[in-house]
Amino acid sequence: MRELLAWLQHESITVAGYPLPWIEVVGNLFGFASAILGMRRKVWAWPIGIVGNLLLFTIFVSATFDADSRTPLFGQAGRQVFFIMTSLYGWWRWQEHRNARLAAGASADTPAITPRWATARERLGYVLVWIGGVLVAQWALAGIGAAWPAPRWYFWCDAWILVGSMLATYAMARGWNEFWLMWIAVDLVGVPLLWHSEYYATAVLYGVYGLLVLYGFFVWLRASRAEAPDALETRELDPVA
Repeated sequence: MRELLAWLQHESITVAGYPLPWIEVVGNLFGFASAILGMRRKVWAWPIGIVGNLLLFTIFVSATFDADSRTPLFGQAGRQVFFIMTSLYGWWRWQEHRNARLAAGASADTPAITPRWATARERLGYVLVWIGGVLVAQWALAGIGAAWPAPRWYFWCDAWILVGSMLATYAMARGWNEFWLMWIAVDLVGVPLLWHSEYYATAVLYGVYGLLVLYGFFVWLRASRAEAPDALETRELDPVA
């Protein structure tokens, strides 16, 4: 396994004159597979996503230890760590709901959760967290990246991506329709920043993600209108019920 990871890290393919490390390609393919499974509300979306997060983490921090590498994106690296932690929560939560549905007689192909819109209180909460998180994260990222020159807007963009990604992953774990919209907001900043930083493979894939996100939003929206939540989801939405 160690030899395989070393090969993925150092070997690359050349596309349009640009060397793409295999680890970047494979990591993003895992991420794309996770997004498709998430759209279908399959529990496997979470462990597959974790593998992709581990691979991508090594890409974004490599410049910190390699002077010949590309610009380090500390926010991008940090969000991979958060993805893993939140994915463990999402994995547990979706599995719990799936087990409850199977115990109630649902078929094995039944989606793990029923999507819903966040309540007004939940929506206010994630908006405040996003605003406050960006303010704190840009300050922290600017301090971490003080050793290499970068314009201030760079850290604001990295902070937006970091905090937005955190919230989107949490919202997915909760089954909120808004998580797709959060990803659109992240990609609108993330794709140009990744391209500017020469992470071309990841930028292109995130652009493709944008199309998948739009489709996934309407898939979840239809499901939230057509499906009734199970008892466990109802109790979580209204604990006094």
